Amino acid sequence: MIRVAERVDIQAPAEVTWAAMTDWARQGTWMLGTTVRVTGGDGRGVGSTLAAFTGVIGIGFTDHMEITEWRPPARCAVRHTGWLVRGTGVFEVEDRGAAGSTFVWREDLRVPRPLWALVSPVFRAGLRLSLRRFAAFAEARA
Repeated sequence: MIRVAERVDIQAPAEVTWAAMTDWARQGTWMLGTTVRVTGGDGRGVGSTLAAFTGVIGIGFTDHMEITEWRPPARCAVRHTGWLVRGTGVFEVEDRGAAGSTFVWREDLRVPRPLWALVSPVFRAGLRLSLRRFAAFAEARA
């Protein structure tokens, strides 16, 4: 199992950060090389499914997910159900009162180890950059 965990402070209330985080159709605005679409349900509760294509110029893979926990404005958990990426993900918003909020991204993934060794440094750097872009995206909504 591979654990990935990153966090970023947002100068916006928790409710605004939550709304930005769960705006699946606009996730590609801040997440590098990724487009997300709701494939089942409304994307706003347990049982809804999502498909996230990650790649460039049409070369990449689709990460299929099912929402397993939905607790606005604090926590959304998903189960990765694709053939390449399996495991769980948790997206949390921590309320910091007048200071804003913190967005926490955690994944416990089963990815082929040789593939992870190859992509891990780029993935982690891309995730950090994406979270900085997310902060700007959420703050613009405040």
